[in-house]
Amino acid sequence: MISERAYWLAWLQIKGIGATLLKNIYQYFGSVSQAWEATLVDLQQVEGVGLSLSKQIISQRFKIDPEQILVQHLQSNPHFWTPSDPDYPRLLLEIPSPPPLLYYRGQVDLNENLGKKPAIAIVGTRYPTKYGRDWTTRISETLTQAGFTIVSGMALGIDTAAHTACLQQQGRTIAVLGTGVDIVYPSQNQQLYQAIQQQGLIVSEYPAGTQPNRVNFPARNRIIAGLARGVLIMEAPQRSGALITARYANEFCRDVYVLPGSLDNQQALGCLRLLNNGAHVILGEQELLEMIALMPQLDAEVLAKSNQYDLGNKKKAQQNNDNHQIQTKKNMKPPDLEPELALILQTIEADYDSLDAIASQTNLDTGSLLASLSQLELMGLITQLPGMRYQLN
Repeated sequence: MISERAYWLAWLQIKGIGATLLKNIYQYFGSVSQAWEATLVDLQQVEGVGLSLSKQIISQRFKIDPEQILVQHLQSNPHFWTPSDPDYPRLLLEIPSPPPLLYYRGQVDLNENLGKKPAIAIVGTRYPTKYGRDWTTRISETLTQAGFTIVSGMALGIDTAAHTACLQQQGRTIAVLGTGVDIVYPSQNQQLYQAIQQQGLIVSEYPAGTQPNRVNFPARNRIIAGLARGVLIMEAPQRSGALITARYANEFCRDVYVLPGSLDNQQALGCLRLLNNGAHVILGEQELLEMIALMPQLDAEVLAKSNQYDLGNKKKAQQNNDNHQIQTKKNMKPPDLEPELALILQTIEADYDSLDAIASQTNLDTGSLLASLSQLELMGLITQLPGMRYQLN
């Protein structure tokens, strides 16, 4: 009998299927193996899967051997989880686009995966000031001593400071990579990488051998936010990947905490904007612990908590739906926009605004699409609305 995880691999071989659509398929049919045998009519009942994609699925799946793909995949990637595996991190299943495959290396803590051991993400700029680095160290040490797992992205700067402080306190830390789990990036963090393997966990949605690619890192940030109960932004300029993590945290109903900085510090301007939009301010170690202690349980949070703060222009985007304004701003698109980004803008303009609809229309995988959408947001061309929907600015 072919295992369920073989079908997760098989589904990812079908063009147009990414993390969000595959979650919808899994939830609708109850298993990806059962969905593999679904009829054309049944496939069309899944949210985001229309007639065109259903026909593609039917025509492509006959050419795919799930069992053979699993055997080949295990040769280079022996350690990974799928959402149907009992060890898959439970918190990630709460997000709209959980990675269908989560590769790991290091020490597995099942209490962590089941959500019984709380985790807090700490992220920020690669070029922190002494103030930002020192406070990252202090906060990471305090949270570690209080029993929290520290989640970050193993980038230079704030991420490195957070991981290092946690390890020095003999704590537990998780590094979420934008490469394969066998690739050390940046190379300066070779020693840190080895220490995390011995004392924590390294995870990625990308298979072994995946080299650094700028499109992978914004998508990676959703996993950082998804694994944690709260996200701390320690220092971040106005165009920072850490702000993408904060947006995901808001979308996933995670609390966001921000270290206040100076208006004279360019590396703090993104943090100040988050504070202006309602994020929690970090006023010290003890105050932070008290605020975190007040966080409701995640299930109740998902049901009862509205967006705690809108992280920028959501209210403006909901109000600004006048067609003339959209057309005017469309004409302001940069002339040298990359073809993939231009295609996404055209798709949103054509009234396909949900993540699933954009993925289906552009035939982009979820990772690449999320990275491109985040890039367009940072460029000020689109705004993310509640429910993973997008609108032209």
